[in-house]
Amino acid sequence: MEIRAIPQWQGALAAEAAQSLPAGCRALAALAGDVLGVDVADGQVREVPVVADATATVDGVGHRHALVRNRDAVLAALGPGGPVLTVGGDCGVDLVPVGFARRRHGPELTVAWFDAHADCNTTASSPSGAFHGMVLGALCGRVGGAPVPGAPAAAVDRDSDASPAVEPGRAVLIGTRVFDPEERRVVAGGIVRHVPPPADPAAVHDAVAEGPVYLHVDLDVLDPSAFDGTRYREPGGLTIDGLVAAIDAASSQGRVVGASLTECATTDQASLRRLVPVVDALGRALESGH
Repeated sequence: MEIRAIPQWQGALAAEAAQSLPAGCRALAALAGDVLGVDVADGQVREVPVVADATATVDGVGHRHALVRNRDAVLAALGPGGPVLTVGGDCGVDLVPVGFARRRHGPELTVAWFDAHADCNTTASSPSGAFHGMVLGALCGRVGGAPVPGAPAAAVDRDSDASPAVEPGRAVLIGTRVFDPEERRVVAGGIVRHVPPPADPAAVHDAVAEGPVYLHVDLDVLDPSAFDGTRYREPGGLTIDGLVAAIDAASSQGRVVGASLTECATTDQASLRRLVPVVDALGRALESGH
């Protein structure tokens, strides 16, 4: 197994994220390496270098130029295909890993998106221009307010060759409780499915189609009483045990081909140790899928 740390913060837009998300990413990657027995010295825990400049908003996406350059760095770091846990940084770090999984595994790929927020805005509907609130929409082929076939990479680079979009109904929001109006329409239209808190494992199992599965975990899916080391603390979230059970349920439907942990904004070791069962669950899922 490899752990790929991507300390990107530009998708979160806020200046405070420039300190908290890279530091949280590195601390979380170190914890994951320790828990999963992945050796930093052997290069199994690798940090993908990201840029710190290029902060202009272009075509409705904040820090677009930085995000394009970061995307290229992640593409260059892709390995030959062993189990990979991607650690962010903001949720935008999953643009390339999920897009790559979609291209590699075909239209049967399901993306289980554990997140307090729907992340399905577009450049037209986003109230902030923060890309981490658009990344799942981009992966589903939504750019500028409408579905666009093969559009994920175009969300940050309109001149690139985009990965195929995730098929309608093959992205599943799990534990999500904060929606903007356009995101509610995406769910109502069946582009993305939704399993609300408390994310009953039976409901998760039924919502995740059989076949290859990618697991995206934004830590704000957890209730702040369970883990408060995020920048966006939304009440009504999952417990640690509830998240582990939901991960296990999503993993039971097919072969897990990739996973991520994102949006950690703390380096406090006591807080991070609360996540050990979550890291264990993702490690089990990745190892059982290969």
